[in-house]
Amino acid sequence: MSTAQPASSRPDGAPTPDDVAVVGAGMVGLATAWFLQERGVRVTVYERDAVAAGASWGNAGWLTPSLAAPLPEPAVLRYGLRAVLSPSSPVYLPLQADRALLRFLGSFLRNSTPGRWRRGMAALAPLDERALQVFDVLAAGGVTAVTHAADPFLACFRSVRSRDALVAELRQIRSAGLSDVASTPLSGTEARALEPGLTGEVQAALQLHGQRYLHPPEYLRSLAYSFRDRGGELLEGITVTDLRTEPRGVLVGTDRGPRRHDAVVVATGAGLTGLLRPFGVRQPVQAGRGYSFSVPVERMPAGPLYFPEQRVACTPLGSRLRIAGMMEFRRPEAPLDERRVAAVVDAVRPLLRGLDLADRRNEWVGSRPCTGDGLPLIGPTRSPRVFAAGGHGMWGVTLGPVTGMALADVVTKGEVPPGLRPFDPLR
Repeated sequence: MSTAQPASSRPDGAPTPDDVAVVGAGMVGLATAWFLQERGVRVTVYERDAVAAGASWGNAGWLTPSLAAPLPEPAVLRYGLRAVLSPSSPVYLPLQADRALLRFLGSFLRNSTPGRWRRGMAALAPLDERALQVFDVLAAGGVTAVTHAADPFLACFRSVRSRDALVAELRQIRSAGLSDVASTPLSGTEARALEPGLTGEVQAALQLHGQRYLHPPEYLRSLAYSFRDRGGELLEGITVTDLRTEPRGVLVGTDRGPRRHDAVVVATGAGLTGLLRPFGVRQPVQAGRGYSFSVPVERMPAGPLYFPEQRVACTPLGSRLRIAGMMEFRRPEAPLDERRVAAVVDAVRPLLRGLDLADRRNEWVGSRPCTGDGLPLIGPTRSPRVFAAGGHGMWGVTLGPVTGMALADVVTKGEVPPGLRPFDPLR
């Protein structure tokens, strides 16, 4: 940990914080806390449940900056309303009277145009470009959990025509400024030579190069251990109820009483705007719920497998294969919907052989924090002492560390660099 002490004040006139609270112990929150420590700051992390208990726990664990693009895209408009109302659909929207959800969907649809997607992708490209490098910084700083090379990483399709849609998207991602996007088209036969578990239903594939993956719970635990070993305070099982700014800092209200800090970073995932609304954050953050479970396999895939048409991701984690997928716009507290688990099972069964899909463990649903324009909220709010960090959608694991590194500079220096301005929480 750096021994340098913070300067006395920032350009915005606020004193440089010595003592910062981070609310939320997922990837974004813990990475922000870790990098604040690097800058000589004393950090307390508040977590209402446990480390990685939210969306960071059950996701696919992919570190795939080549795929980290805004979720609102023109294909959404082509998908059709009838499709998203089916519980077996890869994207599911239950009919319900929910004003917040309707507001989010209105924003989502307005941003699902080619022009807005390109602008959003151009904004994300600098973060994507540095994402994997920051995992190497964490490793050099003492985070012992490993990131694995995704070799191979195969996106698999039933037809060449279906593959062409991803080829076109990667071309657009490259043109938006992400230079390191390399892929190789494969036939179904070539894909099965790399991954024999694929069935004959797979007629085309795309091999992505230079990607990685990790074991989400193991990695988050390792990041938390490193944070604690460096002197950080991690308070689990404590709910932050409100934030109040004062002349000397921010009073963090909790269910165990208030504590004062110089500044606060809110990184609570799908619940982000609850604490930040009093500080001018109006951008809707909606729970885009994903499902996952693990199964035994006769032969473990050598690397991650992606089935874009079905929105299903498969990742080798330990002795079992994690299968994750679906996008369900529903309240975070809604119970797990067994129909969605069945939809994932039905989607993957024709495409992979050697799976015991009846022996499912760790069935899970978690809420990805999605914004209407597909861009995260990173930076200060109306208060120079209160900061937002979240709304990354499906890419919180991939982009969490690079977000934490960038935000730690903003908190300590009081300046928002041009590359972060598209993510202004007050936009």
